[in-house]
Amino acid sequence: MANSPQSKKRARQNETRFAVNKARRSRIRTYLRKVEEAIASGDQGAAQTAFKAAQPELMRGVTKGVFHKNTAARKLSRLSSRIKAMA
Repeated sequence: MANSPQSKKRARQNETRFAVNKARRSRIRTYLRKVEEAIASGDQGAAQTAFKAAQPELMRGVTKGVFHKNTAARKLSRLSSRIKAMA
């Protein structure tokens, strides 16, 4: 339990940061799910459009420290190769 004023402030900051990061993670997952659904439907055009919308969102997550750089690169690479394979 936080006792000192500094530790109480840190606890408040952590709660705020957790909420922001949770919202960011959720938003990114939604974009990725849209790409997955477009791939599953077999529509390459829709998949490509969804992928182009998801790409900057995922990289923004990297910038903000929600995801590791390599994790984002791996996800984008795998999605991209699956979209190319649809052709």
